[in-house]
Amino acid sequence: MTNPNTAAAAGTDEFDTPNASNRYEVTRDDLPLHCPLDSMSLWDSHPRVYLPIEATGEAQCPYCGALYVLKDREQG
Repeated sequence: MTNPNTAAAAGTDEFDTPNASNRYEVTRDDLPLHCPLDSMSLWDSHPRVYLPIEATGEAQCPYCGALYVLKDREQG
C-alpha cells in the first residue's frame, strides 16, 4: 500500500520537501506550530514536535535545526 504522506503518492507539487530550508516564516494561522509543517512530506522527516513560538517570535526545531520566525507577532 502506498503511503499517502509521500510526495509521489500525492503528486510531486502537493508537499514541500521537509527540512529543505533552514528558516521558515510562519503566521498565527500556523499555530500551534509543529515541525515538520503540514505542507511537508512526512516519509523522510523526523517525528512531529510542537514548538513554543508565541512568547519570543522564534523557535528552533531540536531535530532538524530549522528556525521558525513568526511574521505577524503581536507588538506589546
